[in-house]
Amino acid sequence: MDTTSGALCRLLYVMAQHPEVQDTLRDHIVEAKKLRGRDLNYEELMTLPLLDAVCKETMRLYPPVTSVNRTTTCDTVLPISGPIRTVDGTVIRDVCVPKGTDIVVSILCANTDKAIWGDDAEQWKPERWLVDLPESVVDAKLPGIYSNMMSFLGGSRACIGFKFAEMEIKVVLAVLLEKFKFSLPQKVRWQMTIVASPVVDGKARLPLNVELVG
Repeated sequence: MDTTSGALCRLLYVMAQHPEVQDTLRDHIVEAKKLRGRDLNYEELMTLPLLDAVCKETMRLYPPVTSVNRTTTCDTVLPISGPIRTVDGTVIRDVCVPKGTDIVVSILCANTDKAIWGDDAEQWKPERWLVDLPESVVDAKLPGIYSNMMSFLGGSRACIGFKFAEMEIKVVLAVLLEKFKFSLPQKVRWQMTIVASPVVDGKARLPLNVELVG
């Protein structure tokens, strides 16, 4: 499973978990098309407020790739967001990392840090994107290229196709939600491999009840 299909699986799963949001989003999509008398163009689709909020919140809380490995190519010093007291009582504000050190970068931890996102950081709340983000998020200065998150990484190794992936996800989700209603037939667990995958009875799959709308 690649990252885009993984993100879409998670979005459909979350929509099935939250039928009230699913219904509201469907109404917004249908109303936007009805208002214009045609299919939505790129700019209109990408800026639908609730669609954007649902996608961002799902990518924040459930990034398809939860962590990445990196190896330092030179000696460096990493700043720490706040002072830390070590086991010997020393207070440190940065960490020296020698060349050749293997590092695990947790995307999920950055996206759900309560010091940044608030006490509800581990809750799925798309409404947080319908208002101005708190100063703690803006001031955190995470290097991610996507909406103050690390879901698409940052810097020279960031995902170069993130805008296309975002468009693809929104197009597919909008088309499916307009025509179909999704619900969960059974419990699904998510296997945290390189790309998070839905699993039922040991097999990678996402069974959903699907019914035509209207």
